Amino acid sequence: MDEAALRAAAGRLITVAGGPRRLAAAGFLAVAALAALHILTPAPPPTVAVWAAAHDLTGGQPLAASDLARLALPARTVPAGALRASTAVVGRLLAAPVRRGEALTDVRLLGPELLAALPQPGLVAVPVRVADGSAAVAVVKPGEFVDILEVADPADGGTRTPRTVAARVQVLAVPGPTAAGDGGGLLVLAANPAQARALAQASASSLLTVTVEHA
Repeated sequence: MDEAALRAAAGRLITVAGGPRRLAAAGFLAVAALAALHILTPAPPPTVAVWAAAHDLTGGQPLAASDLARLALPARTVPAGALRASTAVVGRLLAAPVRRGEALTDVRLLGPELLAALPQPGLVAVPVRVADGSAAVAVVKPGEFVDILEVADPADGGTRTPRTVAARVQVLAVPGPTAAGDGGGLLVLAANPAQARALAQASASSLLTVTVEHA
């Protein structure tokens, strides 16, 4: 389009608008409407970056970087005790299973001081949940040696003979129940890597119980 055609089109637009003053007024109104729309549009709520499970996690395993995902939550919906994404959690031990996408909270992890309480090098801290629940752990105290047995699940009608999964493992801690319902029947044991693997495998498919060794 040449200059003459552009001038003709501009003239027609001014004529349709009712003259240059009305055209300018319409422009100002359009700008004001856009500004009002921007003001009325609510700003996105502030978010907080927390750690979440990248996939389903089992209790008793140290967290690896591949187990973690950053999750941005609206500040008002962040769970109490949620672990901020700036917190170092790789290598920490889970006290209980966690579902994929679930935000990690402080009650889901065992304290790092447990690692310092290991009685000798080469051992790991392993959380084990026993079927007897709080009744069983009531007779167990930190420092004692226990045997962990695999037993049949009555719900399955099994009659399996109890089998010792880990013998003479030392109790590091007996966590109490929390407001989230975790802790009942939970023991933290000092086990060697082979015992830790056996305990993880047995807990995934069977019920576990504990017997206390007396000197």
